[in-house]
Amino acid sequence: MAAYLKPPFMQRHVGNRIAPLFQPAMISKLSVPGRRTGVWQTTPVAVLELDGERYLVSYRGESDWSRNLRVAGRGRLSRKGHPAEEITVVEVPVEQRPPLLEVYGERFGKMPTVGKVLKQLPDPADHPIFRIA
Repeated sequence: MAAYLKPPFMQRHVGNRIAPLFQPAMISKLSVPGRRTGVWQTTPVAVLELDGERYLVSYRGESDWSRNLRVAGRGRLSRKGHPAEEITVVEVPVEQRPPLLEVYGERFGKMPTVGKVLKQLPDPADHPIFRIA
């Protein structure tokens, strides 16, 4: 079973709400229908762009948004000043994740908690990664 490190209270209730305001070029909002209820849930994400592809990395591990996205296979991605984009995704196999996690850590590791969490969860199998199709 994959691991998950739940974000602290302040990140969940304050940081996640203000991150898109302070880093609008870096942070997008991902909306995904719930796997049980179908109710759309929204969370901030940093989209990894690499070699002409875009990826969504669940750096905290097996999060609700990653489970919902795995089941739905689709979602909406929005960024301040841009219209929402309907997306479909394909989960990246575990053996292809290490280089993506390395680049993700290099680009976003200085954001609060990202680098620390990646060190606490070093196994690529613990980090669902989705390629935006």
